[in-house]
Amino acid sequence: MAEYSINRGTGKPAEFKGLKSQYLFIFAGGLLGLFVVFAVMYMAGINQWVCIAFGVISAPALIYGTFYLNGKYGEHGLMKRQAKSHHPRYVISRRTVFRLFQTRVKN
Repeated sequence: MAEYSINRGTGKPAEFKGLKSQYLFIFAGGLLGLFVVFAVMYMAGINQWVCIAFGVISAPALIYGTFYLNGKYGEHGLMKRQAKSHHPRYVISRRTVFRLFQTRVKN
């Protein structure tokens, strides 16, 4: 039986087969979600070949998507991309130019 090392040292992110940290959770959660959807579809009485086709098509799509995101964004890139959407693109100041350079006197 093959042995897989999950972590390579102290202070380094968890890595398995090239997937790092958050992508491991996306991958594992996605596979678990696919299994649950497959089981619900099968218990609902949907034709078993439709369920199998769903699993055969969606599992490789999940695997490809996860490895694609891991390669494109890296370890922290997906979090940085999400954080970027919460920042404004630019700040609008509606003050006149004269008021920008005027000093205020505190009472």
